Order: sequence, then C-alpha cells, then structure tokens
Amino acid sequence: MLEKSAKIYVAGHHGLVGSAIWNNLKARGYENLVGKSHRELDLLDPVAVKKFFDEEQPDAVVLAAAHVGGIMANLQYRADFIYQNLQIQQNVIGESFRHGVKKLLFLGSTCIYPREAPQPMKEEVLLTSPLEYTNEPYAIAKIAGLKMCESFNLQYGTNYIAVMPTNLYGPNDNFHLENSHVLPAMIRKIHLAKCLNEGDWDAVRKDINLRPVEGVNGSNSNEEILEKLAKFGITPEAVTLWGTGTPMREFLWSEEMADASVHVLLNVDFKDTYKEGDKEIRNCHINVGTGKEVSIKEVAEKIMKEIAFKGELRWDASKPDGTMRKLTDVTKLHNLGWHHKVEIDEGIHRLYEWYLKGICINHQTV
Repeated sequence: MLEKSAKIYVAGHHGLVGSAIWNNLKARGYENLVGKSHRELDLLDPVAVKKFFDEEQPDAVVLAAAHVGGIMANLQYRADFIYQNLQIQQNVIGESFRHGVKKLLFLGSTCIYPREAPQPMKEEVLLTSPLEYTNEPYAIAKIAGLKMCESFNLQYGTNYIAVMPTNLYGPNDNFHLENSHVLPAMIRKIHLAKCLNEGDWDAVRKDINLRPVEGVNGSNSNEEILEKLAKFGITPEAVTLWGTGTPMREFLWSEEMADASVHVLLNVDFKDTYKEGDKEIRNCHINVGTGKEVSIKEVAEKIMKEIAFKGELRWDASKPDGTMRKLTDVTKLHNLGWHHKVEIDEGIHRLYEWYLKGICINHQTV
C-alpha cells in the first residue's frame, strides 16, 4: 500500500483517463501528485524525461500518457502510433526503473488482442493469432509496454502492473469529428444535427467556435458551415455514421476506469497477477471493463433518444466497421476486488450533460 505522503507522477494527467485518475487519487487523500503538460515535458525526449525523474524522484508512476485516436487516425498515421507510443513507454518505464520507482501502473488497451479472439477475451489469448489491421501499430506498441513491465518484474523484481481498459468515454473526452473515439464522435454529430434540424444556428456556432471543424468556426457563413458538416455526415435531416452499426462494443465510464486503476495501484502486486507455480509467467496484465456489450447501432439509438434528434440515422457501409466484437473477460479484475457500477444509459446521459455544460461555460468566457 502506498503511503498517503507518497509522491505519485501521473503521466498524461490532462487526458481522459489521466485526469480521472488524478481526481480519484486526490479524493482518496493522495495530495503529493505530480503532473506535467506536454508543453512542460515532452515524453518523447529521453533527456527531458531523465531530467524530470532526477528532479522529482517519484515513489510511484501512472503511465496514462499515449498517442491515441480512432480508426481513421490509426489508419492514416501508422508510424506515429507505433513510434510515439514505444518512445513514451521506453522513456517513462526506463527512467522509473533507473530511479527505483516502487510501483508503476501502465495503461494499455484491449486492442492488444487478436482480431479473431474468442469472446469474451481472456488475458491469455494475447499473441495467439493476428491483430486487427487498422490499429496493428498501436496494439504492438501497447503489447511491448505490458511485456516491458512483465519482463522488468521477472528479471529485477520490480512491481509494475499493466491494465488493459476497454472502450472508454467520459469527462474531458475528445470530440473531434474525425480523430475521436466512436461514442463522443456520435454524441457531437447527433447534437449538431439536432441543432441544424431545429434551426438553432446560435447553438451550432457556439459548438464549432469551441471546436472548429477543419478551419470552419462560428464566424463562417451558414452555407460554409452546412457544407463542412455535411462532409462528416451531419445534415438537418440525418446523421450518417461509419460502417454498418453491427459491431458490438463494451463501454466503460472513464471515472470508473480511474477507480479500477487506483484500486490496482494501491491493492494489487505483481505476484497477485499470475498463478503461483506457473512454469512460464506471462499475461500478467489485467482487463478492465464491464463484461457487457452493446452494438454501435444500439448506442447510436440511445444517443438519438438522449439528445431528442428527430431526424434519421443512416449508415455508410462503404466505411470500415473495425473489429466485430471486443468483449473483455473481467473475471481476473473481479477476483482482485473491483466491479463497475455505471451502465451505458446513465453514462450517455452524464457525458451529454458534460458536453453541453462545456459549451455554455466556454461561451460565457469568450
């Protein structure tokens, strides 16, 4: 157990999960937290990372910083996804080892599992067959990270734990129309379509002033805004989403991912992640999810209902679906004492409320 006075470095503390982990630690009485923005500390720079560890000497590290994105970004920027993630992991895990960090928590992703993995996916199906092509570079980087943790533990007796979250959503999500993950992107698209449908141009302009779309913001003409949004399948009559809507996905509220992560950081040691007496110690990472799945189409319909958009929902089957199923087996996590509480309907409601509040607050401060 980490002392309340322990210095904990949260890498990526402004991100979706990192910010939630930071808040969770604070709520549990851990005040000695260290976080650096990308501008203050470039985790791709080994010299800067070494200097940071020399100065701060953290007792524990949470590695929640990563280069992430949706299907489109993973397809277009393959080199960035493998290079940047390997570099971040190499620098942070390496300096953690050199500086005698007592506990490290590494955050991965369930895209580490094979495309055709039996469902639900147990930790031991890792590396048993080919990965999904669209995010293979990112997945390989994350596999390298969890194997680095595992290998340091086995060779040097360190206490580094890797957790693999399922699809996350929640406060501080990225709502970029092209590079964000599926659920926040759908919320924003359907919200904008509703505003167009109701002729609420003030709301449309507030939204794109806060998050401009390819250089188009609230100062552009109605025609320019309509043309740009139509490119992303957003019109007053309908929202067109990628794929067929048939893939099944598991969604976990980000603040619950944070709670699970902190639970593992404080209560789980490396020796708890494998069976005593195992000849070959591997797959010591821990899946974090709900163990429940829902189709993309169902999620879109739930969002339509939450937002009360009266238009149509359409699907562009010429676009990729990605993996058809990605359900985690969370038996190991349950056995280690953690269960989720927030179900998808409540999560969608909370996230849309958070999104609207953000637009209002930012509009008032302009």
